[in-house]
Amino acid sequence: METKEKKYIETFLEPIGKCKDYRPKFGQGKNDDGLSLNQFKHLYGSDPFYAWLGLDTDLMYSAHRAAGGMTSVYRQIGIGCERLFRAVLVDTTGYTDPELATWSYTAHTQSGKAKKLSLDARLELGEIKNQTVFNNVKQWITDYCEDLAEVSEPSNGIVFEVRQGYKSKDSKRQNADIDNATVAWANDYLPVFAIFSSQIDSDLVLRYRNNRCGILIGTTNGNNKTSLYAFCEQILGYNLAAFFQQHSTEIKEEIHDVLETLLSAE
Repeated sequence: METKEKKYIETFLEPIGKCKDYRPKFGQGKNDDGLSLNQFKHLYGSDPFYAWLGLDTDLMYSAHRAAGGMTSVYRQIGIGCERLFRAVLVDTTGYTDPELATWSYTAHTQSGKAKKLSLDARLELGEIKNQTVFNNVKQWITDYCEDLAEVSEPSNGIVFEVRQGYKSKDSKRQNADIDNATVAWANDYLPVFAIFSSQIDSDLVLRYRNNRCGILIGTTNGNNKTSLYAFCEQILGYNLAAFFQQHSTEIKEEIHDVLETLLSAE
């Protein structure tokens, strides 16, 4: 395996492997590592009501571990996607400093407390050393902004919010996304959501675009203004879809191992 490909697969899989260590807390917040099977049996077995119902069993522990673990799996896949996408940006742009692939800003809460908020990736036009990628990105921004209502072309580049999928209908999360997009525009960046899967509600796509956000989703049959994989191949010059296809067996084995672990009591 080429060094770059090896780095990418390790970058993507490393957070996913952490899911094997997931243990449910059962409301015991003071235990940051979660409860082991024996600790769970002691907790539920010493509760008369739960013991009468027979909830202090391996199966109940497995059910809790699987339920919470699935959330952990999706979260860690998302982290893997973020890290992989930033690594691709660093390599394709020729950034001299990997920190250029990130972007953050400081906001203030209602109480006046400063809070640092970050977006997952950035294409900073002034720092792109690969001339072909620079030209591609600049033209893509021009073309994309023509499709958004009443926007001026930003001069600094693109900032990305990277997700593995987006099935949530959480209005609070959507509002936070739109707030981030507003700040991005104020700093002369085009905000774009990069969704690795095709799992995103069409109403959400419409709402974000109406709020001047770009959306790239994980389809293999769209153009570079709708498909994340077309964008990576045609604008950045890296075939991200081929990466996943070529390493699918290795990724599946790791995911299968994680799921088997989460579905077991031990």
